[in-house]
Amino acid sequence: MTLQAELDRDESRFDYSELRSEPAWPRLATANRALSVDAGTEFVRARMPARQPEPHNESPAQRRVIDLPWRHGDNRPEQDDRRQSRRAGLLRRGPLAFALVLPLVLATAVGGYLYWDYSGRFQSTDDAFIAARNFSIAPKVSGYITAVPVTDNQHVAAGDVIARIDDRDYRVALDQAKAQLAHDQSLLQQSKTNLSRYQYLVQRNAIAQQQADDQGFLVAQNESTVAFDQARVNAAQLDLDHTTISAAEPGRVVSLTAGVGQYAQAGTALTIFVPDEIWVTANFKETQLDAMRTGQAVTLAIDAYPERAIRGHIASVQPGSGTAFSLLPAQNATGNYVKIVQRVPVKIVIDAPPADLPLGPGMSVVPTVRIDATPSLYERLRAWL
Repeated sequence: MTLQAELDRDESRFDYSELRSEPAWPRLATANRALSVDAGTEFVRARMPARQPEPHNESPAQRRVIDLPWRHGDNRPEQDDRRQSRRAGLLRRGPLAFALVLPLVLATAVGGYLYWDYSGRFQSTDDAFIAARNFSIAPKVSGYITAVPVTDNQHVAAGDVIARIDDRDYRVALDQAKAQLAHDQSLLQQSKTNLSRYQYLVQRNAIAQQQADDQGFLVAQNESTVAFDQARVNAAQLDLDHTTISAAEPGRVVSLTAGVGQYAQAGTALTIFVPDEIWVTANFKETQLDAMRTGQAVTLAIDAYPERAIRGHIASVQPGSGTAFSLLPAQNATGNYVKIVQRVPVKIVIDAPPADLPLGPGMSVVPTVRIDATPSLYERLRAWL
């Protein structure tokens, strides 16, 4: 590139004497700062300082033609060549890249469809917990505890003894009731014998009918006394039986507070009992109940045992949301109303509770209900393979 044409038309140019008298690069640097690029042309015009008076001994033909260096960003021919070579390389590599990317895209699409088709047959929630009808065990009679043959978290069968209370006082009461019963039974027998005699004498007109009637009233009174004594005997026997506290059903003893030598008041809790019969209460969103029915299979993932998959089935669906049966149900008829998705408790029964896992109320569970029993494409492919 040359500036000869521009030097001829513009009066602001460097002359040869100036270039000889002082270095040209500082003036070129000054000229470069004032360069402007014309969008319609491919050359650069430099605007120079005003022309100094020319010496009389130099002619315009002796002026030096200056080639300006290439600036950063100029379209050099070698850069154009490299760009064209890169485009050609991309065109050559295009079919290969397409051949490599296409299987990946197809595999992703097929995998996404299989996942969508398989997951659409299930409904799951993480708002689920194990529930049971746990209760406290308390004695019905008072007394000192003489034995506690169980310990905390121990599993007991139906009828196993949990605690014993000193029964000597209750045995004495039972013996007294039995003695009173025997005494009154003898009186009843005597009155019955006398009544039969009086009736015989009345038939012979030996005594008045009134005496026989009075004896009959005495027999009835003795019969009621004997019945009362029998009730007292039964009550004393029942109190004696209550001195032995046993489990009514299989379960576990939790939070045991009873100790030998402790005085147990009637009605005071000695331990908490958790039966073996447990279930899962899953609070599903009301929008998930459309295809949910009783008897559908459920897979339970317990947070405490993530490696174990436990099976179950839906036993029932509560006819109403959880807030409707709470202690203080929400009153949506007052104030500002904001619609939110309600949750409905669903009872899930465990088909075969594992005996080696201690499951109890409050443990977190993630149930997955299969709402569509038809096999998905993924399951059919897996069965076929």
